[in-house]
Amino acid sequence: MKQQQATAGASTVVDATVETLESAPAPLRPRPAARTCPRILLAEDDQQMRNFLRDALTAGGYRVIPCENGWELLSHLGSYILGSEDHEDIAAVVSDVRMPGVNGLEVLAGGVGCREFPPMILITAFGDQRVHDEARHNGAWTVLDKPFDVDDLLFELALIAPPS
Repeated sequence: MKQQQATAGASTVVDATVETLESAPAPLRPRPAARTCPRILLAEDDQQMRNFLRDALTAGGYRVIPCENGWELLSHLGSYILGSEDHEDIAAVVSDVRMPGVNGLEVLAGGVGCREFPPMILITAFGDQRVHDEARHNGAWTVLDKPFDVDDLLFELALIAPPS
């Protein structure tokens, strides 16, 4: 303990005892494992929609890998389709149905029977009954018709992979 006096002029104003604590190192504690954001593949050929969804999903706690078309989507999913044990850790796929080249339904069909193929949510502006039936037949998690509420998409993703 140290004694400390504060003086004003010749008279003593305050006598205070100040205790100094020597800082002892805190015991080492294991850090909790850092939660990583679930990775979502997002395939949408419309750039404005892709950017909007990317921003919404990122704000919702996901790491988004945007794809401009079905071919780019397939480049990330090829190892799943080919049965490779060494593949990207993808929690889910959000894909437009109609895109140039390979469409979302074709990607979904390519994943049928593939081990560990990530769940797919399809989004479409052309959600007729045939699209919904084909998507359901090939194992789509759900199909959201455009325009849809982004909260509905976040809800469905949270069922698949809760955000961090």
